[in-house]
Amino acid sequence: MTTHTGTGTSSPAIAPRRDRKWVVAAGAALAIVVAGSFSTLAGLLVGPLHAELGWSRSAIGLGTLVNMVVYGATAPFAAALMDRIGMRRVAVGALVLVGAGALLTTAARAPWQFVAAWGVLVGLGTGATATTFAATVTERWFVTRRGLVAGLLTAASVVGQFVFLPLLSWVIDGYGWRAAAYGLAGAATVAVPLVAAAVRDPASPRAAGARSVPLPAGLLRSGPFWLLAGTFAVCGASTNGVMWTHFAPAAHDHGMPTTVAASLLSLVGIFNVAGTVASGWATDRLDPRRLLAAYYALRGLTLLALPLLLGAVVDVPLFAFTVVFGLLDVATIPPTLALCRAHFGERAPVVFGWVSAAHQVGAGAVAFAGGAVRDAFGSYDLVWVGVAGLCAMAALGSGIASRS
Repeated sequence: MTTHTGTGTSSPAIAPRRDRKWVVAAGAALAIVVAGSFSTLAGLLVGPLHAELGWSRSAIGLGTLVNMVVYGATAPFAAALMDRIGMRRVAVGALVLVGAGALLTTAARAPWQFVAAWGVLVGLGTGATATTFAATVTERWFVTRRGLVAGLLTAASVVGQFVFLPLLSWVIDGYGWRAAAYGLAGAATVAVPLVAAAVRDPASPRAAGARSVPLPAGLLRSGPFWLLAGTFAVCGASTNGVMWTHFAPAAHDHGMPTTVAASLLSLVGIFNVAGTVASGWATDRLDPRRLLAAYYALRGLTLLALPLLLGAVVDVPLFAFTVVFGLLDVATIPPTLALCRAHFGERAPVVFGWVSAAHQVGAGAVAFAGGAVRDAFGSYDLVWVGVAGLCAMAALGSGIASRS
């Protein structure tokens, strides 16, 4: 008999419970990795869809816009749905949606069909397994080191991008864009049973962080909420909206092969992991408002310089841009989540969901505007400069908040 009593022994019945949070985090990370890979494909589809089906870049950009807006709008409702039916069901359902959306995209023959499949279905699935999902797992299962855990789970979405990006680019070059979409659908299918086995809700909210609760009635009159939403909209515009959607076609305009541009984005993703984990560590120790001001200012400077750096080959300055932008790309998420927690307490996951919706509105607007600017002027230069200006405004807003 192996009965354990007293405080000095380690009970086998307790150890699995203590370790369970890391199993849940691993399962959540897998779902986030797979969903993140779908956001990568959008930028690689612009050229093939334009060449094969004759759609304008602005029409393709509309599908990306809908995808990002649906993604953002889904986030807060997904957080509430996780309270109602549990994180596991939401995560599994999201993976089914992205897989179905990818399959239906391969059958699209008109832009509206692309909007319905990629914009709506994939947008719903990725929105449910994005930053709000990471925030919910962090808040429910972890009490200490929340900034670090948020950084790790945020990095998971980028891992999906840089792991799949070179492979997807190679598949598209060799076998066509439909083969890449089939591959992503297969990855989602494989992930479903693994995520279902790993992801759980804590037995009691008291076992870890607080669960999401209804929003306060005065949220829309809250200055901190609008400041966070506004700066995070700029975050979306300057990352998903411009880099992940338009960098590859912009580099191709300068004579760079798409596979090389995709490799650079993959490198951005690699440094994303280091940047967001370091940002999570720093958020646990420093004023998150000052961190945001620094991140946005530096990001704006890098984007302002990019039109001068793009060319047919990768030289040292362009490589340096890739490293610096990668470190900054998603570093804004841990301090933004920390500010949601500071201002809204246990409501933080749902509030962060609405802040994330603003992120995707900004991303979708620039994804669409970037294609329209390219169609009108034959260049993306104005897009980079305009988004750099938005980053300067976000840095200023964060700096003002840090002095208040």
